[in-house]
Amino acid sequence: MEPGVWGNRTTVTEFVLLGLTGNVRLQLILFVVFFFAYIVTVGGNFSILAAIFVEPKLHTPMYYFLGNLSLLDIGCISVTVPPMLVCLLAHQCRVPYTACISQLFFFHLLAGVDCHLLTAMAYDRYLAICQPLTYSSRMSREVQGTLVGICCTISFINALTHTVAVSVLDFCGPNVVNHFYCDLPPLFQLSCSSVYLNGQLLFAGATFMGVVPMLLISVSYAHVAAAVLRIRSAEGRKKAFSTCGSHLTVVCIFYGTGFFSYMRLGSVSASDKDKGIGILNTVLSPMLNPVIYSLRNPDVQGALKRVLTGKRNLV
Repeated sequence: MEPGVWGNRTTVTEFVLLGLTGNVRLQLILFVVFFFAYIVTVGGNFSILAAIFVEPKLHTPMYYFLGNLSLLDIGCISVTVPPMLVCLLAHQCRVPYTACISQLFFFHLLAGVDCHLLTAMAYDRYLAICQPLTYSSRMSREVQGTLVGICCTISFINALTHTVAVSVLDFCGPNVVNHFYCDLPPLFQLSCSSVYLNGQLLFAGATFMGVVPMLLISVSYAHVAAAVLRIRSAEGRKKAFSTCGSHLTVVCIFYGTGFFSYMRLGSVSASDKDKGIGILNTVLSPMLNPVIYSLRNPDVQGALKRVLTGKRNLV
């Protein structure tokens, strides 16, 4: 810490992340576990991207959004896990102030795009099942690109707002963060200035980035469920629901952990429970997404086999 400009006040120039544990032996085990999880996640999501690229059947709006989701998952886990692996090897974690703020920005940017992209995917399923005759025109390539652009723009504004609001706070010490990456609630706890406005912004952001998309997803699937139940064929109902099941599973995992992390505004104090929720958000969810989307999808499975064996579809 360096002397500040007001009297004896000091300014924090770096944060010390406590990480997941202080046990040196356990740190080595955790390094192996999370290194493996990172490789599996990145490999799995790149495999999904390769499958979408090589399989003509997957050149549809649903898989266009899924490809973007895979890119976001790679980005989200890359923002948090590699720095954590370095800290586990070094048995300490000192993060410069600017690096901490940058990590916070990119994590909220990517996670925010994830929120709204899941909403766009729900809208895509609504059009495909409820409006099949106009689906091609209403979900053209231009519309797909526009939806992704809107998702990125909204998330950028949200992430930038939180980052600027945190950067103007005073951090006078202590500088120990009880987490394995830089996030809003742990940093609020360390600020020596008022975080009331930041708390209000966090609540507004969580509402706009979480509650509103969740409501839109719920409305989309309410219409989908109503349309599917009108299908007389049991096989037709099963096929329609199967195209939505994977997406709904991902939505439940993503929003469930996200709401628990950011809607508990009554207490900004960090705890070991927050670290567990952080692992679900940053590691488990991106790792499971490729499995969830390929588990019951024969088209993706077939494309993945061709990618892994080096065979191309000549049909």
